[in-house]
Amino acid sequence: MTRGKRKKVCKDCKAEGLPLTRVAKYPGPRCATHHRQRKKELKARNHAKHVSKTFGLTSDEYRKLYEAQGGRCYICQRATGKRRRLAVDHDHDTGYVRGLLCKTCNYKLLGYLRDDTEAFQRAIDYINNPPAFQILGKKKVPDD
Repeated sequence: MTRGKRKKVCKDCKAEGLPLTRVAKYPGPRCATHHRQRKKELKARNHAKHVSKTFGLTSDEYRKLYEAQGGRCYICQRATGKRRRLAVDHDHDTGYVRGLLCKTCNYKLLGYLRDDTEAFQRAIDYINNPPAFQILGKKKVPDD
């Protein structure tokens, strides 16, 4: 004989006066809806605590920076921080907060070039005036 899924009483549903027989997929005192909501709140609180402890920014200051940058990574303008929050970028020499960047721009671009402005200028020059143009002319890659 098999037993059916036992429905638990969600403590948040009970407090809100909702039906007490909602299915709880996760172990613990909450239904799936309240479990997801609580998890989201905890993530936001932990992020705010990390940003405050590491960079000295309040949640309000982080939000102001985010809005001032149009809700996007300052460099690539692609990442919005919806899936993964934007990282607080800071100058390691001075300790000053510079802005919010996606992980790729912060870690792989700035981190790899180590804030070397000459390297960034070379990259700009390379894109605008590729050395192959002077040597080979504008030679296209063959189509497959």
